[in-house]
Amino acid sequence: MPAKKENTLIVIVGPTGIGKTAISIRLAKDLKTEIISADSRQFYKEMNIGTARPSAFELSKAPHHFIANKSIFEYYSVYKFETECISLLDKLFRENKIALMLGGSGLYIDAVCNGIDDIPDVEQSIRDSVQNRFLQEGIETLRFELKKLDPEYYKIVDLKNPKRIIRALEICLSTGKTYSSFRTNTLKERDFNIVKIGLNQDRQLLYDRIDKRVDEMIIAGLEEEARKLYPHRKLNALNTVGYKEFFDFFNGNISQNKAVELIKRNSRRYAKRQLAWFSRDKNTKWFNPLDYNEILEYIKEDL
Repeated sequence: MPAKKENTLIVIVGPTGIGKTAISIRLAKDLKTEIISADSRQFYKEMNIGTARPSAFELSKAPHHFIANKSIFEYYSVYKFETECISLLDKLFRENKIALMLGGSGLYIDAVCNGIDDIPDVEQSIRDSVQNRFLQEGIETLRFELKKLDPEYYKIVDLKNPKRIIRALEICLSTGKTYSSFRTNTLKERDFNIVKIGLNQDRQLLYDRIDKRVDEMIIAGLEEEARKLYPHRKLNALNTVGYKEFFDFFNGNISQNKAVELIKRNSRRYAKRQLAWFSRDKNTKWFNPLDYNEILEYIKEDL
């Protein structure tokens, strides 16, 4: 019989705008624990309004980790996040048998819960070289080279996702091996229990919440924030809803009103993709974000 796991990680998932931050703060206070963010854009200190980062007041209500702890100029990856997060959990579990993680970045959530393949780091010179080629020649050239170096991965990768193409090509050029050869898809056994809570509600209500939040971002100064980041728009971190639409506006490709309209539309589409990703996991228990007492009771019963 396997040894009983004493510690538990509670994971709160759901689409953008659903209210994960508010729920997690209430849970952290009731369970007397700390919050780990698994939002891959809230890591970056230069990106505040457009990532709906928790306010200073919200951050003061419970200890948070992985919020504004990186710069858009740093290389960061899901592999690094997994390593840093597992190390943090080891420390947190020495003080409390419960930890709390929330986010909408499915790949980062999965990396902590299930592990991710051990992909080697890439030399900075190779990373810079591939990035420069992407900026100068576009994605098509990189797709063609990846097809030659790793035809197996080329068949399954999202060819419209530059980040995936670039990452795979970096590994091929750095190691002399195919990116596919490192993808074992072997789940890692964690030494803690995992309880997954999903938040969802009526689709139209969610979309209305998203539209309202975008309006609030505009009032808070999202355009000004995007303008400050415009000189660095080619960085991967800034290929993000809320920023890239304003970059198109600054380039003269669309109007300001069109940029705001597209931010709302693309945020709704992103929420739909998030729900599709999280719904794959049959171990996730779904709740309406308004049903906080039911969520807390479910967690306590599981514990």
